[in-house]
Amino acid sequence: MVDIVLGFDFGVKRIGIAMGNTLTGQAQPLRVIAAIDNATRFKIIGELIAEWSPARLVVGEPRHPDGAEHDMTLRSRRFANQLHGRFNLPVELVDERYSSAVIASKRGDVIDDKAAAIILQQYFDAHVHN
Repeated sequence: MVDIVLGFDFGVKRIGIAMGNTLTGQAQPLRVIAAIDNATRFKIIGELIAEWSPARLVVGEPRHPDGAEHDMTLRSRRFANQLHGRFNLPVELVDERYSSAVIASKRGDVIDDKAAAIILQQYFDAHVHN
């Protein structure tokens, strides 16, 4: 059975979203939500969930390079809990320490959807076809 999975790179200003499926195990950038208020964010996410019908959601969990937690670690966990509570889908956290670092970007480029694709790809690499 093929399952669609949506991946999220949570940020205070933007949320990057990627999608992929368990058949190919490949993630691709989907979109960036630039809305700051939660009502708008979750409305857009709800529309994407209705459109793609994912079996699960994956959220990047940022940490310091040494693995220590910081403010965004807790915010990302809270976001993951909100996703689970609002949409009743399984949500998994994935270590995202290096997701943005592997993307070569120019100053001002919005890379959140690409970072979400890297996070989702990390999930697929660890869980699909193993």
